[in-house]
Amino acid sequence: MGIWNRFFYGEPTVLERSEETPLPSDPSPVITAPTFVASPTSVNMGEALGLSSVFRAISIYAVAVQQMSVKVFTNDLEVRAPLWVRQPDVNESAPAFWEMTVTSLALDGNAYWYIERDNQGRMKNLEVLNPLDVTIETNQRGRVVKYNYMGVAYNPADIKHLKLSRIPGKPKGLGPIQANQAGIRGAIDTRDYGSSFFRDSGVPNGLLKSEFDLTAEDAAKAKSAWNDTAGAKNGVAVLGQGFNYVSTYIKPSDAQFLEVQQFNVTDIARLFGIPSSLMLAAVDGTSMTYSNLEQEWVSFIRFTLMKYIREIEQALTDLLPRGTEARFNVDSLLRTDTKSRYEAHAIAIDKGFMSVEEVRAIEKLPPLGEVAPVDTGVTNA
Repeated sequence: MGIWNRFFYGEPTVLERSEETPLPSDPSPVITAPTFVASPTSVNMGEALGLSSVFRAISIYAVAVQQMSVKVFTNDLEVRAPLWVRQPDVNESAPAFWEMTVTSLALDGNAYWYIERDNQGRMKNLEVLNPLDVTIETNQRGRVVKYNYMGVAYNPADIKHLKLSRIPGKPKGLGPIQANQAGIRGAIDTRDYGSSFFRDSGVPNGLLKSEFDLTAEDAAKAKSAWNDTAGAKNGVAVLGQGFNYVSTYIKPSDAQFLEVQQFNVTDIARLFGIPSSLMLAAVDGTSMTYSNLEQEWVSFIRFTLMKYIREIEQALTDLLPRGTEARFNVDSLLRTDTKSRYEAHAIAIDKGFMSVEEVRAIEKLPPLGEVAPVDTGVTNA
């Protein structure tokens, strides 16, 4: 079963809370954090992912973050990252962990990491919780006093809560789907109506018109005779005197509301902050060049994806020792094509602010004079 299916629809993971981290005592009355109130326009995660445009948007986030590694710095000097940073969850690969985190933020506006520590209080493991199963309880001051997950209560120190968009006074974050329920519901309704138009709309394929007044019985007989005529289904039909057939058939493009659905794709791309070119959606009246596409993608990283990246980086930094900072290697996403990259290297060497060896290191090539080892598949006895 895929990561997303298991994440949202699979068997829940039951966690046990350590008795060494009891819940805090607070004399203030505990108030359960309000959850989203269902309305006629409400959309859940499964419905939203049923839209190809939403699934595409989430996939872009996931693929982007999976391409980046996390580096750790102390006083701006890179140091070796702890094992739990290189692979936060021992039961998942690092790319899968980042994918589930970003997917949670994009679909729910929240991501929750269960923090596991050793008997000395040191970081040991992180696990992404299903945001659908997490509820929050706060006191009268709005501070979180408890997280509930699968029937188990957790101290706030055991849960790292990431939020996409913060609203003052609200314990939960806000995501694109929650912010535009009506718009996504409209896209779902348009898709469903278009797909079921011929089957359920009740619009006939054609009309039999008569020059004479017909009784209900005569009309029923004419309809039955027409429907039972093989010619009516496969090509040629013979009509009796006084009858004329008028087709009401409409073009598939009109029945599927393709223009409306195209607008919905553009609207969802805008909602998720993703360029239409990445969404594989054409925009009328625009002519994209390679330069334009490159600028679009850079803008996407800076003004959309960076929101997710910075939230994850800050959460990791909070869990690292003081003075240590976690950063994603965004350069891996900004790497240009080979020709442009080599031209940039040539300029850097020519102007003297980079050496040949530094360029070779960036390109993961061995120093000059050294020959890269070749794996022949043969080992010495």
